[in-house]
Amino acid sequence: MGNRLTQIATRTGDDGSTGLGDNTRVSKNSGRPHAMGDVDELNSHIGLLLCEALPDEVRELLVDVQHQLFNLGGELSIPGYELLKDDALLQLDEALAHYNAQLPRLQEFILPAGSRAAAQAHVCRTVARRAERMVVALEQGEAMRPAPRQYLNRLSDLLFVLARVLNRMDGGDDVYWKSERMARAQSAEE
Repeated sequence: MGNRLTQIATRTGDDGSTGLGDNTRVSKNSGRPHAMGDVDELNSHIGLLLCEALPDEVRELLVDVQHQLFNLGGELSIPGYELLKDDALLQLDEALAHYNAQLPRLQEFILPAGSRAAAQAHVCRTVARRAERMVVALEQGEAMRPAPRQYLNRLSDLLFVLARVLNRMDGGDDVYWKSERMARAQSAEE
């Protein structure tokens, strides 16, 4: 891996390029920096979510996710390098199974709303989806391992589930979309 940063204002990016971890330089507008930036933004939003009151096990999971996202970003910054390990994906699968088991079945689409923590989890989810799309776009032009794409896909699912969990923390519930179908079904029941 490249040298650790010793200064931040290097001015080497003034020409519109950025350095990758293998010491190559690419346009800041190319796919790899876009994917790296989206992963970094996701990690920052998770940091903001961690400012909220969260159950301890959710907090521990999200702190670990931040570390895994840093690994994922590192892997994106060094073409051909592997930093994200298989157990990271397994951790997400286990967390999804654990938290999904606690939730009632969805009756309708839900809005990205509710408590502040749940709404922030939804913001994280949408940024994870964008990062996933950027990784998919990057894969179309370069050979890559599937792990970064799979991790982001699973993480966005987990963030959706965690938003539902967080909305229930103090007796709340999902905020359902008021669809015409749902309204007709409720009218039929009355």
